[in-house]
Amino acid sequence: MDGNLTLHLANFSTLFVCMVLKFPQIFVLMRARASAGVSLNSLLLELLGFIVFMSYQMYYDYPPLTYLEYPILIAQDVIVLLLILHYNRNLKHSLIYAALFVGGWQLLTVQKWVIDLAMSLCTFISASSKLAQLQCLWHSKDSRQVSTLTWALATYTCLARIFTTVITTGDTQVLIRFVVMTILNMWVTVTVIYYKPHAVKQD
Repeated sequence: MDGNLTLHLANFSTLFVCMVLKFPQIFVLMRARASAGVSLNSLLLELLGFIVFMSYQMYYDYPPLTYLEYPILIAQDVIVLLLILHYNRNLKHSLIYAALFVGGWQLLTVQKWVIDLAMSLCTFISASSKLAQLQCLWHSKDSRQVSTLTWALATYTCLARIFTTVITTGDTQVLIRFVVMTILNMWVTVTVIYYKPHAVKQD
């Protein structure tokens, strides 16, 4: 019973955190009206990774509570993407991105080997998104428009998902993904803190 309670707490706390995960980043961008330090490539890769991962979980009928946060995260990432495009004066590109993501989403589940191959690349895709954000921060040396809280919460959700994956599905590919994401999310969080100007309060 205690194990089930812990599992439910991990699932629901992850879902709750993900419901507001990107809000700090959204508020920071809206307040600054600029997106310096926030990597567009990182966001696009993250979106792709989320779509692949959710499609894989749905295809194999995994318990909905193990991936229910992903539609919420995708919706929030779309808002962040639109804000970045808006502040970069590239909002017209949003239609192109929408067509590519929707088309790719449909193709993922056409054949079993397609979704399996996509999932085998998912960890690489998601890791690349974190590395792209790190590269952006190293280049700009400015994290004023990057939310520390968002990255810290992302670290927690990955840690929680390591636990829920071990208890529920035991899927090795999924487990490896969350371990790698935890490490990289922590790295980004530390880097964001390092490049925060001391005179600026943390968001």
